Amino acid sequence: MAMDRLFHLMKEKNASDMFFAVNSPVHIKINGNLIPINQQKLEPENISALLAEICTQAQMDELMRENELNLGISVANLGRFRLSAFRQRGTISAVFRFVPAVIPALEDLGLPHVLADLIMEKRGLLLLVGATGSGKSTTIASMLDHRNELRAGHILTLEDPIEYLFKNKKSIVNQREIGSDASSFYTALRNSMRQAPDCILIGEIRDKETMAAALAYAQSGHLVLATLHANNSYNALNRIISFYPIENRPALLQDLSSAVKAIVSQRLVRSAAGGTRQAAVEIMVNTRYISDLIDNGEIGQIKEAMENSLSPGSQTFESALYELVKSGLITQEEGLANADSATNLLWLLNNGPEVRAASTQEAAPKPVEESSSFTEFTLNS
Repeated sequence: MAMDRLFHLMKEKNASDMFFAVNSPVHIKINGNLIPINQQKLEPENISALLAEICTQAQMDELMRENELNLGISVANLGRFRLSAFRQRGTISAVFRFVPAVIPALEDLGLPHVLADLIMEKRGLLLLVGATGSGKSTTIASMLDHRNELRAGHILTLEDPIEYLFKNKKSIVNQREIGSDASSFYTALRNSMRQAPDCILIGEIRDKETMAAALAYAQSGHLVLATLHANNSYNALNRIISFYPIENRPALLQDLSSAVKAIVSQRLVRSAAGGTRQAAVEIMVNTRYISDLIDNGEIGQIKEAMENSLSPGSQTFESALYELVKSGLITQEEGLANADSATNLLWLLNNGPEVRAASTQEAAPKPVEESSSFTEFTLNS
């Protein structure tokens, strides 16, 4: 089978993605670089034949009917591949994402230690944000498996599609795929209370209804992890706020201020040695001061608050990139190209970490309130 050879090629070359498009060769992405595997341009019938090797007739019919198809594919001894097939300009294109069979340990990813503490929280909302291909799925899988190894409980994941496969360790892990196991994130969430979860993963928050459900669960004694497409903590909060009409925003801000445990933003940057990439991670830990800023709608002041924060675990992209540059893991040019503020990063590189004045010291994190003040979503019991 041609697809089997292509999947093995991805594994052999350590490619993260593979692309099919009419009038273009098959391309694979290696460390962020797009590379053709040969010079043979694909015709529409080539792409249809390749997809037919791995899809059922019902799935091919769905692609023709809906012009979209998203599913996870397991390949023995390799791992899983996430397929997104779609119609563009009248022809079918497809993108495959490689998902390794083994979930990496948090310590092997070189991520901040505070992530191991955050995933062990009993309740609250953890948001992981970043662009497509920034490593969010791998980070989440590593965090969940860390909890799975250390704490007994029920972990429920809602994914579109399922990517990493978990084994039951101390926890029981149930994974539901949107489309095959549930019709939508919102429908799955409405029934999740009956499944007695301790920790819930929402694969992606795309709308107000799913956001309201995430907040309701986070404020009723559950730890909720969710992803969102945003560049950083500031943009993530603004995107959430944009889901809601203006008249609902004061109550929403109050709920966010109490429910959010942290917002973790991630980018992958090229290593100085070449051949690999490093994760640069911004972490907004919700302290009392940050909570007050959110409650008052002063989202624009959060970046400055993070820069001055003495709270363990909090860090901006600039401070994360500073450490990567100083340790020699990435070049200064790569750091500056990926900073939210190249000026701030350059200042850090020239002067060292800013000394925080004692007056900026913050109070302890504000405890999560037990009930939501915003009741658009009602939990089923």
